[in-house]
Amino acid sequence: MEFLLGNPYSTPVGQCIEKATDGSLQSEDWTLNMEICDIINETEDGPKDAIRAVKKRLNGNKNYREVMLTLTVLETCVKNCGYRFHALVTNRDFIDGVLVKVISPKNNPPAIVQDKVLALIQAWADAFRSSPDLTGVVHVYEEMKRKGIEFPRSDLETLSPIHTPQRLQGAPEGDIKPSAPSQPKAQPNPAPVPAYSAPLAHTPPQIPNLHVAGPINPTPEQICRLRSELDIVRGNTKVMSEMLTEMVPGQEDPSDHELLQELNRTCRAMQQRIVELISRVSNEEVTEELLHVNDDLNNIFLRYERYFLLSALKINVKQKVSLFLFGSSEMPSNSHYMFVFSAWTAGSLPHFSHHLQLNMM
Repeated sequence: MEFLLGNPYSTPVGQCIEKATDGSLQSEDWTLNMEICDIINETEDGPKDAIRAVKKRLNGNKNYREVMLTLTVLETCVKNCGYRFHALVTNRDFIDGVLVKVISPKNNPPAIVQDKVLALIQAWADAFRSSPDLTGVVHVYEEMKRKGIEFPRSDLETLSPIHTPQRLQGAPEGDIKPSAPSQPKAQPNPAPVPAYSAPLAHTPPQIPNLHVAGPINPTPEQICRLRSELDIVRGNTKVMSEMLTEMVPGQEDPSDHELLQELNRTCRAMQQRIVELISRVSNEEVTEELLHVNDDLNNIFLRYERYFLLSALKINVKQKVSLFLFGSSEMPSNSHYMFVFSAWTAGSLPHFSHHLQLNMM
């Protein structure tokens, strides 16, 4: 059957997955990961082509760097894609026939891979338990628990999974293109997904409380997981920074404006968890890393606040000038008036504003 279908990496999404899970990558390529989500959401064959590529990367792969990158791609897609993809991921054949095989004792995978796979199965079982069509993962999870398989405890790991915002709000899932995407669109999901990650751009991320009081002395595996999550925080911070650099205050595209606000909400929720960990983690190296990330977040929040303040001021000034000159809050397109507006705002705005207030009394 695989021979008839061709190389899973030959499709648009397959090519992206092959690149995003290349073992030579120094860290996750979040731009590419989100592009994968877009293709899955926008194209008819995206979900099944993505699953085929993920299967190829996971089946029998002893390069556990590639396996971990693939699991991250899979996790990101579950967070940012809809029912068509969820139905394939939560299918018993995929969970039992692919993911569980990755951590089979005969493969002797490292602990970090075992914990990642078990954490995903556990999270998805909880998230999709109330969706009748998506309970294949629930059955596998319950069977594994009955067999005595221990799933990761929630402690330091509760930083994961962190919500990844979608790039744009827009088309419903039914609006599918038969070819590769030209512009990214997001889609609503059929039902809210609790705790693990709401799907995900519509609900703020849930930042759980720690279950154990007192200091945390993380294990090496926990540190690896935490650093993986901090990479996600850095990725979101980077996206915010790029958007704030490229966008012009007062002239934003509504979808960009909405995404920027969503990123701000997500990063602030992340920061709450990071600040909590800073006060609890007893590893100096990890604490220093958390402090650096927290500083980056504080800096991006300052830029965000300045940006929206400037945006609000520009809109307010433009409306006042329009009202004063033309009796309307809408500026005419006439270039002469726009020149007057530019000159006044650049040269004598305080004086103009003073008279405007007097005239309005």
